[in-house]
Amino acid sequence: MKYESGVHRVQRIPVTEASGRIHTSTATVAVLAEVDEVEIEVKPDDIKMDIFHASGHGGQNVQKVSTAVRLTHLPTGIVVTCQDQRSQLQNKIRAMGVLRARLYEIEIERRQREITEARRSQVGTGERAEKIRTYNFPQDRVTDHRIGLTLHNLPRILDGDLDAMIDALILEDQAEMLKAAGVTDGV
Repeated sequence: MKYESGVHRVQRIPVTEASGRIHTSTATVAVLAEVDEVEIEVKPDDIKMDIFHASGHGGQNVQKVSTAVRLTHLPTGIVVTCQDQRSQLQNKIRAMGVLRARLYEIEIERRQREITEARRSQVGTGERAEKIRTYNFPQDRVTDHRIGLTLHNLPRILDGDLDAMIDALILEDQAEMLKAAGVTDGV
């Protein structure tokens, strides 16, 4: 379906149109790959861990035992401090959980930006002049403007019989790739 992204123009005569004028509408289509689950891997080499005495209330244990943990993620500069628990191990586990959550949020935002940019690049502004294909109901035809292909029997195409259109687009795409690679027919 990667060839379907862009502006599709529909020309039709509505039933309510008394004088038979053709109405033109557009729809923008964006084809995006499925997004994989975000998995956050934190490498031990990317973390600087500092251990210190917890501050605040807590009795004699706070002053004698270093249980507070500060983790610094070196690639991003994110700092997480945890001193809620009574043991250093518990504070480290909790701090790692917070650090992973923050890195997860950063990754989600980055992926959302990529998806938004990909969608924008595919559909443009949605103007009629950017059309890739026209569906003309009065003339029972579909024209793909990128390759200049016109097919008739619009109902069949709308029912999903796109093989002829997609095959022509694949051939054109392959020809463009060969041309870009410098391969010619006479070799």
